[in-house]
Amino acid sequence: MSIKNSKFIKLINRFEDGLLVVILSSMIIFAVYQIISRNLFGEGIVWIDPLLRTLVLWVGLSGAVVATRTDNHIRIDIFAKYFPPHILKHIQRIVYLFTISVCLLIAWHAARFVYSEYEYGTIAFSGIPAWVTASIIPISFSLIAIRYVLLLISPYQRKISMDDDK
Repeated sequence: MSIKNSKFIKLINRFEDGLLVVILSSMIIFAVYQIISRNLFGEGIVWIDPLLRTLVLWVGLSGAVVATRTDNHIRIDIFAKYFPPHILKHIQRIVYLFTISVCLLIAWHAARFVYSEYEYGTIAFSGIPAWVTASIIPISFSLIAIRYVLLLISPYQRKISMDDDK
């Protein structure tokens, strides 16, 4: 059984998908409520707007983690046109190593930021500590790095068009 088909990885995948559904559904519900409340009653709930901004960050970074699941994200495939497949495998692994390094660097500094927010006791909105809202940053970049380690061990075979763009 490959790493990607293990029960643990499938459980994580379902959790990630569920988290995205919950965040996106919450965003829609809160935004619709705020619009109706402001337009019909002339007032809204103060903390919904900062919550929605936070949820945009959470859905974006959670989506980035999910996109790395099958190496399905924005990429530049310039190498695919000019190098043979046996060299592309090595280039892909170098890119994965670079991506792992960058993600771990971002995760490290984001964790330091979250810790400083915790130390200073900054409040994001409505009594919610800022470190809680920012915690998605080191978590997501750490998960992306882990996904790339898994891709490095067992690369996802992606079909790349070798046709010239016309």
